[in-house]
Amino acid sequence: MQPMVIVTTDRIEHNALAWSATPAPYLEAVATVGCLPVQLPTLEAPIGPAALLAAASGVVLTGARSNVHPDEYGGGDEEATAPFDRARDRTTIPLIRAALAAGVPLLAICRGFQELNVALGGTLHAAIHELPGRHDHRGTSDVPDERFALAHEVHLEPSGMLAGILGPGPVTVNSVHRQGIDRLADGLDVEARAADGTIEAVSVRGARAFALGVQWHPEYLVRSDRPSRAILDAFATAARAHAELRRRAAA
Repeated sequence: MQPMVIVTTDRIEHNALAWSATPAPYLEAVATVGCLPVQLPTLEAPIGPAALLAAASGVVLTGARSNVHPDEYGGGDEEATAPFDRARDRTTIPLIRAALAAGVPLLAICRGFQELNVALGGTLHAAIHELPGRHDHRGTSDVPDERFALAHEVHLEPSGMLAGILGPGPVTVNSVHRQGIDRLADGLDVEARAADGTIEAVSVRGARAFALGVQWHPEYLVRSDRPSRAILDAFATAARAHAELRRRAAA
């Protein structure tokens, strides 16, 4: 059986109604590496994740146009950090903590990468490009293939988890983010940085299973870019291993 993977959603407005929605590239990427994507609704009153985590073999935290609200990491300028999705904050931050506690493999992408840092006690910069010496990491094109095209190199920590997946690097990645990590959460290790020092990938120290966050978007290039595929394949391998452990425990 395909391992079931929880994929997070955004609360958006469409046809004058509130929707829980996930961009198709995330779902297709999960399916491409042999897993079954299942969307977790983002509701005003969040669904408790425990029952779903008991059945799932992985979690993918997606990117989004919205940002984590500054109240989640100690306050800040709301105008500078908008737009927000408070329903998503209330859903994903408890989900991250519960998934790590349960040892369910986790892959955090873009907003999900930032959520992971916040969930474990870290903080965020509102606008990386405004910091001295930093580059502009925002995607500017409205054409998806241009917006998600490979943009800059990241340098991998030589003994890190990500280097074990991709090799020594450097690796060229896409770049579609305005916010980024300010204070790194105590439970995270840096796995990669951009040339300007921006943290681009992290892992969860002492995690019971695969737990990796990347600031870029491997899901968009999973069929065409070797490193992107390798990240998704490593996650899928961990999800299959988790599913097998559950099967043996139930036997």
